[in-house]
Parts: sequence; structure tokens; C-alpha cells
Amino acid sequence: MYVIIVYDVEVERVDKVRKFLRMYLHWRQNSVFEGEVSDAQLAKIRVGLKEIADEKADSVIIYKMKSKRYFETELIGIEKSPMGMIL
Repeated sequence: MYVIIVYDVEVERVDKVRKFLRMYLHWRQNSVFEGEVSDAQLAKIRVGLKEIADEKADSVIIYKMKSKRYFETELIGIEKSPMGMIL
């Protein structure tokens, strides 16, 4: 499945969330990650984010799609992290 994860967390947890999500997804811009993951990987992501985030102060949203082919993006402005840079 293809996921987009956006988050708004307290400043002391931003680096932890970013480093954790980089293990599974591609960084797009501040507080936004996306990529293909398996169901098992998504389950690990959920568990990891619940361990890092404070559910009373932070917000994390996971958008799920069956596949990227049903997903279209439009950019206005500069591309902060081009998807073509993935090796």
C-alpha cells in the first residue's frame, strides 16, 4: 500500500519522529513522509509512532491508498526532496 504520513509534534520529538520514519519512507518536506509499505511495515510504523508521540500533545495522520498509481501530486513552488533521488 502507499502511505503519506504527516505529523505535528512537540519540538523535542521532531527529530525522533523524522529519524524513525526515514527507516521506512521517503521524506518529502517538513513533517511529511510517503512511500510504499507492506501491512507489516505499517503496523511497525504505527507502534513506533505511538511510542514516540504524546497522544495528548501531538498529531500524526496516516493517509492510506491501495497503490501510488491511484495517487497524483501537484507541486507549487520548489521540490524539497525529489523522489527521483532514491537509489
